[in-house]
Amino acid sequence: MRRTLLYALLALAGLVTVLPLLYMVSLSLQTEAETLAADAVLVPDSPQWGNYAELFTRAPFGDFIVNSLVVAGAITLAHLLFDPLVGYVFAKFRFPLRNTLFVALLATLMVPFFVRMIPLYVLMANLGWLNTYQGLITPFLMDAFGIFLMRQFIQPIPDDLIHAARIDGASELRVYRSVILPQTRPALAVLGLFTFVFQWNEFLWPLVATTTPEMRTIPVGLTLFNQEYFTLWHLTAAGSVILFVPTAVLFVLTQRHFVRGIALTGLK
Repeated sequence: MRRTLLYALLALAGLVTVLPLLYMVSLSLQTEAETLAADAVLVPDSPQWGNYAELFTRAPFGDFIVNSLVVAGAITLAHLLFDPLVGYVFAKFRFPLRNTLFVALLATLMVPFFVRMIPLYVLMANLGWLNTYQGLITPFLMDAFGIFLMRQFIQPIPDDLIHAARIDGASELRVYRSVILPQTRPALAVLGLFTFVFQWNEFLWPLVATTTPEMRTIPVGLTLFNQEYFTLWHLTAAGSVILFVPTAVLFVLTQRHFVRGIALTGLK
């Protein structure tokens, strides 16, 4: 009975969690009249798949999606390239002020982005990078949280493995590529998923750093679309579904590594 009750509670919690998502999908397939009806329509009488096509005719959502993929993809690749490398240096190398520099790096996590946004905007403006991909990507090429995550995961790797590789004549780059990276795949999956989801949903900086619809990302484009067509809730819901799908697909593809990475990171 106790196990049955536990499963029932878990099923109820799962239903409550997924219900808003299911209603969003239902809303995206309704007519405008159904969305404005006094009583909520849970299942549309005739699903309107054309709502998704109409969404692309009313706003350049194709550009929004491409921009989000380019920005989020480039930043994610940069994090997967730089964060493990810096984390490896802090975890396995001895140099003066190592701990002081690491604490200073972690201290940047306590600085709100709003504090850095104005000088960052001025810098991008002086470089002529506003309303460009480099202006959207460059400020986020590395992240203190990603470096911390990779350092904590790399630190327990036995030093004997590294020393053995060096004795065999491996260069530092070969040690990093052949010894360290294969041991950190679960953490890399966690880092990649977190980074992509965060950057895919990022709103404030793309709103500030872009001035034309052709350079806006999908969160910004969807918000401005909703302000212009604030009664077309079925189209706004369709845009929200499009915003959700890539992150869901990425999670499904990396689920095994993601769960293992979370478990191992907690143990370490």
